Amino acid sequence: MAYWLMKSEPDVYGIADLERDRTELWDGVRNYQARNFLTSMALGDRAFFYHSNTKPPGVVGLMEIVAINVVDPTQFDPSSQYYDPKSSLDSPRWHTVTVGYLETFAQVVTLDQLKETFIPDELWVVRRGNRLSVMPIDDAIAEKLLQMAQTSRV
Repeated sequence: MAYWLMKSEPDVYGIADLERDRTELWDGVRNYQARNFLTSMALGDRAFFYHSNTKPPGVVGLMEIVAINVVDPTQFDPSSQYYDPKSSLDSPRWHTVTVGYLETFAQVVTLDQLKETFIPDELWVVRRGNRLSVMPIDDAIAEKLLQMAQTSRV
């Protein structure tokens, strides 16, 4: 089992939405490196749900990868902000995963806490200027993150 961190803005789709929906297609990723990480995921992998563009930003919960190598349908929808006219049904450019809700932490593990605990080479989300929405997490770092969340779990 591998660990990941996946970002979403809570006013677009937050942990409460995933808790309500139970599973959701993680659509709209349009960065090639993030897409490659999505295609590297395996069933049963775990992902930390990170709320970005909010105060305070941080890790808010945990989810599981429940479907892999899913074609992102938004690439074919001309009315979607994620439409890609260079993509075709015969040769889709964007693949993603479906995530399943596991838990919400009682308190956010804030970006400030992450910066105090990890260096940029350990946890990419603390790198200055990092804009990736999907990133791998080393097992040892994931365990530390889970420990930090332990006191914050519901």
